[in-house]
Amino acid sequence: MNDQGDATRYNEFGQPVGAPLDNWTTRPRPPLSAMEGRFSRVEPLDATRHGDDLFTAFADDDDGRIWTYMASGPFADRQAFDRWLSICQDSEDPFFHAIVDLKSGHASGVASFMRMAPEMGVIEVGNISLAPRLQKTAAATEAMYLMMRRVFDELGYRRYEWKCDSLNAPSRKAAERLGFTFEGIFRQAVVYKGRNRDTAWYAITDREWPAIRQALVSWLDAGNFDGEGGQKQPLSAFMPKRS
Repeated sequence: MNDQGDATRYNEFGQPVGAPLDNWTTRPRPPLSAMEGRFSRVEPLDATRHGDDLFTAFADDDDGRIWTYMASGPFADRQAFDRWLSICQDSEDPFFHAIVDLKSGHASGVASFMRMAPEMGVIEVGNISLAPRLQKTAAATEAMYLMMRRVFDELGYRRYEWKCDSLNAPSRKAAERLGFTFEGIFRQAVVYKGRNRDTAWYAITDREWPAIRQALVSWLDAGNFDGEGGQKQPLSAFMPKRS
């Protein structure tokens, strides 16, 4: 069986080939509109509008450890931070977004759509940098859900990728928690900050998405949170069991 769930097909030479994609067309690129949920809003990064919020939120990271596995940062001062934000704002791929916590009304993280291949229906989420105040919150999880929903439900992509340094245990744990499937390690794939990166690859396909979407919707439901905002059941309780 192939990944499309169809019996193996053969061409006129008796060679196995992938299932045909009837009526496949190039998918649109992500639009400039915001994505809003109950806990968070994900909107195109604006260096002027989001700069103060993000600089303040990232300052909570006293030792700069959230930048260990990122290509940029930590930043020596506000001027350096603003230069980085301006580069991010002007980039088309990666296409950076700010993550706004609706409870506070302030941006406290960034994430991007990147390595976009609309003709293949493949897109990656990356450059995920969350200030300490946003980490391990419903707003952070919902932001990732909103980006998935745009990719699969709004734009019709076939594959959503997550890649990180193989040594980045928190990122790998987050990918698995969100329903991504581990696909392997690409050895010596990247050089950044003067060191090697072996890259761990994860992905969700459109075939897997409906069950993952339902798990995320169920976890984010108001009934799964108590009066103080704590979860009643973890996301893993809703995720489909892996074979």
